[in-house]
Amino acid sequence: MLRKLTALFDSAFARDDAAPEEREHALRVATALLLIEVARADYADDLTEDATMLASLKQFFALDDAAAALLLEEARSAADQAVELQQFTRRLHEQLSVGEKQRVVEMLWQVALADRRLDKHEDHLVRRIAELLYVSHSDLIRIRNRVRGAE
Repeated sequence: MLRKLTALFDSAFARDDAAPEEREHALRVATALLLIEVARADYADDLTEDATMLASLKQFFALDDAAAALLLEEARSAADQAVELQQFTRRLHEQLSVGEKQRVVEMLWQVALADRRLDKHEDHLVRRIAELLYVSHSDLIRIRNRVRGAE
């Protein structure tokens, strides 16, 4: 599975002739995988976090329920095999605009805060991912505070 995932990213981003659909799918999987990693960071399964991930993916990528659920399942399989986050964050950093990266960080905070408490492991992971995406610390805090205020 890890080879398949690596091949997906390599084929989607390494070739200049890669189809836009391939690149988009790879970005979707990478984004969903990061959401899953944040949800798993507190070592507690939470249906609220699952619902938040689905809603975020649906909105960000304009997906229907079935497509978002399928994406989440594919990303879960990928997360089970992933060794490091950098391979995913690097691709996102290279392909997303500053605003899109900030939106990804917002989704991460929404998942981390879905259960109305911020676990230290979730906090650490969101901060680490934001750093790997080159989202500034001030933007990270501003986004977190905005998400907290929307609870």
